[in-house]
Amino acid sequence: MTVLFVIIGLIIVGAVILTVIGLRNPELANERALQARLEEFSQTGEQIDLRKLELSQPFTDRVVYPMARKLGELAIKFTPQNALQSIARKLELAGSPGKLDPTMILAMQFIAGLAFGGIVLMVFTLGTMDWPIGRVILFSLLFAFLGFYFPQLWLSSKISRRQKEIRKAMPDALDLLTICVEAGLGFDAAMSKVSEKWESELSFAFARAIQEIQLGKIRREALRDMADRIGLGEMTSFVAAVIQSEQLGVSMAKVLRIQSDQMRVKRRQRAEEEAHKAPLKMLIPMGLLIFPSLMIVLLTPAALRLFQSALGGMFN
Repeated sequence: MTVLFVIIGLIIVGAVILTVIGLRNPELANERALQARLEEFSQTGEQIDLRKLELSQPFTDRVVYPMARKLGELAIKFTPQNALQSIARKLELAGSPGKLDPTMILAMQFIAGLAFGGIVLMVFTLGTMDWPIGRVILFSLLFAFLGFYFPQLWLSSKISRRQKEIRKAMPDALDLLTICVEAGLGFDAAMSKVSEKWESELSFAFARAIQEIQLGKIRREALRDMADRIGLGEMTSFVAAVIQSEQLGVSMAKVLRIQSDQMRVKRRQRAEEEAHKAPLKMLIPMGLLIFPSLMIVLLTPAALRLFQSALGGMFN
């Protein structure tokens, strides 16, 4: 049991470290650290020594992140193009957490796989459990496989969390869009108001679409790209309705009002669906945790009385 607890603890610590590394932006952190050091040297009036400035940075920024990036670049050479495109697509759907790229994700996968497998192999080698070498290698490979796919699981959870947040915020955002358009603002200005009002994934998506439009991209292309980056059916239907109303000359306020009502109906339906799933989800904790405890509490006195009776003497 001690060995098992050690394995679980090391796996949790490794997962937390990898998550923290994934959430950070090494290039941005390195740039900010260098800028802070340069400002410090400029204020004191000392002569800038680039070697000293480089050594003053944290060890992770100087060694860990460059090594991880080099490992990812090496892994890219042996990774199929479809896998790289799949990772890039997942990063796009996840909202580019920490400004990561496929190189860093591949590096995190290999580092996690080696760490998980190496920790398990070390624990079984140094521990007191006398297992066959084949079983030890099998367990090490199993945990290495689990560690290799841990960043992919993390990306999938980020995607589902982001889409859930956007789906929940869409009805209120469309209401604000409708009010702004009915008040006389254009669609682009209304989207800017929504992006200024909240700080959510949906407002960030609107802000990026507005920036692309301001840089010269056609509105319908910017909206379609926004829907592709989110990957929700509700957003795709909303963008299609907006583009169609723009092409056909239909009132934008009426289209937005209809879309807002439909989003609210869908949100209510999803809430009812989740409520109907609740009894089925409750069966697992009830069957594994609540029912055994109730059986112990209720049947233990009866079992003790039974053992003290004549029937218990027959068994003795």
